[in-house]
Amino acid sequence: MAAGAPAADRGGLGVTQRRDAWWAGPLATALALGAFGVYATARAVMNARYHVGPGTGVLENHAYLLSPFYSPLIVLPWLPAWLSPAFLILWAPGGFRLTCYYYRKAYYRAFFLDPPACAVGEARGKGYRGETGLFLFQNLHRYFLYFALIFLVILAIDVIHSCIWPTAAGHSFGVSVATLVLAANVTLLSLYTFSCHSLRHLVGGNVDCFSCVALGNVRQRAWSWASALNEHHMLFAWLSLFSVGFADFYVWMVASGRLTDLRIL
Repeated sequence: MAAGAPAADRGGLGVTQRRDAWWAGPLATALALGAFGVYATARAVMNARYHVGPGTGVLENHAYLLSPFYSPLIVLPWLPAWLSPAFLILWAPGGFRLTCYYYRKAYYRAFFLDPPACAVGEARGKGYRGETGLFLFQNLHRYFLYFALIFLVILAIDVIHSCIWPTAAGHSFGVSVATLVLAANVTLLSLYTFSCHSLRHLVGGNVDCFSCVALGNVRQRAWSWASALNEHHMLFAWLSLFSVGFADFYVWMVASGRLTDLRIL
């Protein structure tokens, strides 16, 4: 706790000597995360208008575009009609965010008021068991990291597909607004993933002496880069959350015909 910060009265929820709008941050977080959760769930349930281009039946003369919510495209004939393939995908990136160290703090405060803010009283007060009780699954974050890295490769391939336009003679290279949207999304997701605390620990945080291990110089350099990115992990967390939602929304609008994707090159 910062020096001089008023101590919270543990006797009741929200009791504090703070005079600033301490509730604004948790409220904004709850609204933003709640809105994204509702949107992502609705789009997954919709199970339509998530891709365009050759083989999709929509804009066959357009480069192939695929929403990040549905990437990689899963086609299983035996899959029940009510089960959207998005649900077979979103659990992995969703699990990575749910167990993220930053997001834990964010939604613990926003949804569980645990605590609502620094130096603000909470209802439970005592008996916190952290990730040893109900939230034991949070310790799976390091494993979700591996899935996140795989999805970065898959989404990068989607950007490449968005540059391949069908022509009478075969294919040609092209760039549209959708290409920029998908590329920006991959970039922000990469920054969020590469700034992850678990990745920082994986590449060098568990090493006491870089000169004593194999590839020590390489690991030290990677750890330094991850540490520099880690300073902005919260910013990347929010920007990438908005970018993945907007990327899906843009593909949806193009697939529904409400928006014409402008080809730049």
